Amino acid sequence: MARENNRVNGGGYLDFEQKVADLERQIEELRSLGAKKGIDYSIDIRRLEKSRIAELKSLYGRLTAWQTVQVARHPQRPILADYLNLMVKDFRELHGDRCFGDDRAIVAGIGQIARNKVLIVGQNKGKTTKEKIACNFGCPNPEGYRKALAKMRFAEKYGLPIVTLIDTPGAYPGVGAEERGQAQAIATNLSEMSRLKVPIISICIGEGGSGGALGIAVGDRLAMLEFAYYSVISPEGCAAILWRDGAQAPSAAAALKLTSKDLHELGLVDAIIPEPVGGAHRNVHDTVYNVETFVAKTLAQLRRIGTDALLEARYRKWRSVGQAATVNVPAVASARTRIASTGRPAAAKRDSSVAEV
Repeated sequence: MARENNRVNGGGYLDFEQKVADLERQIEELRSLGAKKGIDYSIDIRRLEKSRIAELKSLYGRLTAWQTVQVARHPQRPILADYLNLMVKDFRELHGDRCFGDDRAIVAGIGQIARNKVLIVGQNKGKTTKEKIACNFGCPNPEGYRKALAKMRFAEKYGLPIVTLIDTPGAYPGVGAEERGQAQAIATNLSEMSRLKVPIISICIGEGGSGGALGIAVGDRLAMLEFAYYSVISPEGCAAILWRDGAQAPSAAAALKLTSKDLHELGLVDAIIPEPVGGAHRNVHDTVYNVETFVAKTLAQLRRIGTDALLEARYRKWRSVGQAATVNVPAVASARTRIASTGRPAAAKRDSSVAEV
């Protein structure tokens, strides 16, 4: 695959990657100096490269939940357009919900992944500022969910498996979206997707926020990229509600158990797709290849299952969600009472009760 993309510009590094930035800057300086003076610095460069890779492995092997959220939101992380360009052959986009309009935050179309003809439905964040504005920064309107469902029914009619790529902070919360039935559109998708008579694979490639993500995620297999996150609410939103302080987002992220590892251990995610060293934004091609391999392998497994057995397994999978979680209702109620009476959470004991939620 393509070699790793090294970025030395200021916008390419996260707050906790300062040492990596310093090492990459030294490497670039040695290369530039060697080119100017004709001196061979290859031994020094190799030594620095080894240090850089070791540092990346160390950092990304122990990311906190909040750091994982930052990686999932990295501006250079591959988005839907990258997967369509690199993974899908002969992609033909299908437009409109036949009701209101064509929401650019959700893209649907027919294409080929490996040797499989499939319907691809994905949430689109856009790359340029103009594209981001056009698709509400990846926050779909109800017409987007209706478009997705209409194309999924089309796929069912012609026996095409469905692959959905999830990457959204959440459904668009605007007044117009609510007036056009945002909640109903998502609820209808949940109901209808559970009954579609074709294999469905859902993959969270970046952000998986709330019902906005779940609206295209009811399938036979749910996977996540290693440093994606999937949550009922954003860490900032959770902190604003429970702590009344957005600065508590790191604590909220830890309590929400939103990382791929946490969700896999809870049985909510079926598989974790590995990312290259340092995250997907450092090697887009290898990331896309890993996703393509997972899709091809999983489709081969699902095709061997009869339709009735597939639907029964899908029903049982989603009915079982939440059975492993235990909510300490008295503790949560007590924490909320303390917030209501004092205007701030209790410091130490409150963290454990939030985690149980």
